[in-house]
Amino acid sequence: MINKKEWKNYIKKVKNVRVKVDQEILKKELFKTIENLVPNKKFGVLFSGGVDSSFIALVCKQLKKDFICYVIGLDNSEDVLYAKKIAKELRLKLKVIHLSLNEAEKVIGKTTKLLNTSDVTKVGVGSVVYAAMGQAKKDNVHYLFSGLGSEEIFAGYQRHELAKDIQKECWNGLSLMYDRDLERDFTLSNYFKIKLLTPFLEEKIITLAMNVPVKNKINKQNNKLILRQIADEIGLNKEIAFRKKRAAQYGSRVDRAILRLARKNNFKFKKDYLASFLKPSLGCLFSSGKDSTYAMYLIKQKGYPVKCLINIDPKNEFSYMYHKPDKQTVKLQADSMSLPLVYVKSKGEKEKELKDLEVALKLAKQKYNIKGIITGALYSNYQRIRIEKLCKKLKLECFNPLWHINQEDYMRKLITNKFKIIFTKIAADGLDKSWLGKIISDKDIDELVKINKKIGINVAGEGGEFESLVIDCPLFKSKINIKKYEVKEESKNNADFIIKEVVLS
Repeated sequence: MINKKEWKNYIKKVKNVRVKVDQEILKKELFKTIENLVPNKKFGVLFSGGVDSSFIALVCKQLKKDFICYVIGLDNSEDVLYAKKIAKELRLKLKVIHLSLNEAEKVIGKTTKLLNTSDVTKVGVGSVVYAAMGQAKKDNVHYLFSGLGSEEIFAGYQRHELAKDIQKECWNGLSLMYDRDLERDFTLSNYFKIKLLTPFLEEKIITLAMNVPVKNKINKQNNKLILRQIADEIGLNKEIAFRKKRAAQYGSRVDRAILRLARKNNFKFKKDYLASFLKPSLGCLFSSGKDSTYAMYLIKQKGYPVKCLINIDPKNEFSYMYHKPDKQTVKLQADSMSLPLVYVKSKGEKEKELKDLEVALKLAKQKYNIKGIITGALYSNYQRIRIEKLCKKLKLECFNPLWHINQEDYMRKLITNKFKIIFTKIAADGLDKSWLGKIISDKDIDELVKINKKIGINVAGEGGEFESLVIDCPLFKSKINIKKYEVKEESKNNADFIIKEVVLS
């Protein structure tokens, strides 16, 4: 494994070497190089069914070596189909690593963290290598052949076709390979303790290939022409020998998996989805109402992954810390967001209820490996200070994205961002049971502002004037549909909306 400076010097060393080369000379040197790289121990080939990996596998087969080919794919990917076909023709040992979307998500997440990048291409290609190396490690394989470098020395990319000076573009690509490819693969190689064998990056092969006339590398029909012709000559199926380039992340459908997972997790761009793996995983202290839900929405907008909801159900409806939720509705909200729910009951006794929160946070930390929590605190120092103190004790970060937000602006942002909320409790002058159960609109917020100016209520209900329930928002995959309810009125300005039957729709 070399560093960036050593790679630059390596390329500089071979750049000005001039030698005579033809197809036969190159063919013999490729055979010799691959044979010299073959270890005495068990080895494998990173296999896609393309010309590079198929050529390496065919040479190893003709050298009578024992090895395993590894191909990765989702949903009957193109690479898997071609790999199976060529493996059958050449009688190669082939291991197909079929990834489900859930399995792909784990691989993508681990690759992103390992490479410490949200670059879609690096993670896409890296995930293919990660999955293959993971299986090779299980098979006790410590050496893997890779076709890396072939595209640069034989002009295999579209940019070579478009370049005014193809030879210059090849050298430029080689010099940039460390940042684009080598650092990625070296990182994975080091992690799995598997040595990568790269015949196309050996000094003699680079020297010969870079002395091949451009006309023998690329024409209107094909790129990597001389390599394809050698592959055809030694017996590789012509369809495979002249198969068009398909990048690993596309041929395996890993890139498509990244797109699907980004959409599933409400990310507009693949890069933002990948970036979420580089941020600490969080849990949301969730009440079912607008504050905790919108706080989570804002944090997810910044790319943080939310791994679970944490709900404390106080027996005492006048709890200082917690909004008493409808248990069934909270579970449906969690289902709608595809998030697990950590549910803990509390007596709701002042100060003692923090112990119940500590139990819940410890459980969430242990089970979902969260590194912090989100709260919907707006102005309550009583809540914020106690929660932050507990988080410090448990070594968790505490995120309060709504802290000291303008209450009217906040309520209007809820509407703008397509949050549908209803009031489930009112307890203030100026409010009555007509406010319960209806979806709050901008006109309703206008009315709350008028009441605020008249008698001083909190527009966002921070003083306990009302409690809310989110029945739909951008985080939900299904809406909360309240089938049956009851309104319990204790006085003109104090009433409850009691949910009797609720479903997702």
